[in-house]
Amino acid sequence: MKARPASEGPLYPSIEPYEHGMLDVGDGDVVYWEACGNPRGKPAVVLHGGPGSGCTDWHRRLFDPSVYRMMLFDQRNCGRSRPHAGDHDVDLANNNTANLIADIELLREHLAIERWLVLGGSWGCTLALAYAEKHPSRVSELVLFGITTGRSAEFDWLFRGGAAAFFPEQWERLVGALPVAERDGDIVDAYSRLLADPEPGVGERAAYEWCLWESATPTWPPAGGLLPRFEDPTFRLAFARLVTHYVRHNAWIRDGALLRDADRLTGIPGVMVNGRFDFQSPIGNAWALKRAWPQAELVIVDDAGHAADNAGITCELVRATDRFAGLSG
Repeated sequence: MKARPASEGPLYPSIEPYEHGMLDVGDGDVVYWEACGNPRGKPAVVLHGGPGSGCTDWHRRLFDPSVYRMMLFDQRNCGRSRPHAGDHDVDLANNNTANLIADIELLREHLAIERWLVLGGSWGCTLALAYAEKHPSRVSELVLFGITTGRSAEFDWLFRGGAAAFFPEQWERLVGALPVAERDGDIVDAYSRLLADPEPGVGERAAYEWCLWESATPTWPPAGGLLPRFEDPTFRLAFARLVTHYVRHNAWIRDGALLRDADRLTGIPGVMVNGRFDFQSPIGNAWALKRAWPQAELVIVDDAGHAADNAGITCELVRATDRFAGLSG
């Protein structure tokens, strides 16, 4: 493990995709994808967080566009993929981890890529681990940040009151926004029901409160109000629906399975980056994964939280992709 202070590290310049499309993944779902950088470059795929955050220009800028052929896609029912979870009537029954893994493989085959570097943060880290453990021969390297491993204790920490020890005022508001009869039960189930309520305004109010909680925890001290990305009501509803959908089912991952099966990552070079003050993904998660996957490098950014655009987090991610740019894919 290396511990480094946060340092300034420039992102690569903004670029536009040279190719994009909509991939039919079955079940009535179509997934938006795009390719950026060098069409003959080293393949890499980005797995965004959330679930439901979608890919952004920031993800593109983590890679040298002269070296990498970057693939970004919006996971089912979010971003530019359709149908969109911001529509109350959209059924999420076929949106699960196994299907997302299958979507990644379908995209790889569609693009005729043999192996690729996989980059994922927060929920995208869990998805990257699940994909790499199922298809290790398709992964050349892993770059992970905001480390999560899909354990039930991790979901409970953030969404069932663990982190309330550091954010009591924000947690009290989240619980207090529920009907009185719902406040002593599972808060995730309660919000999931409200988000699906057909009564006008009920789901929208629940999404606002849920995303207000999500806005408080990425940085220290807590942010006041909504983060800019949550200002769009359609994004808020889709994000809250997808997060509660996954948390209710513990992401369809057997508890502890990704750590128990980490030996499947043997031979895959990896870098893990985590903020020391990450309250969404405490560094204990990264430490547990490091013990299960000892050949990976763990970099702790001392003055960072969960916000991935922290200068130190960004610097380490770019440093990792630069390093792997010299390796054969």
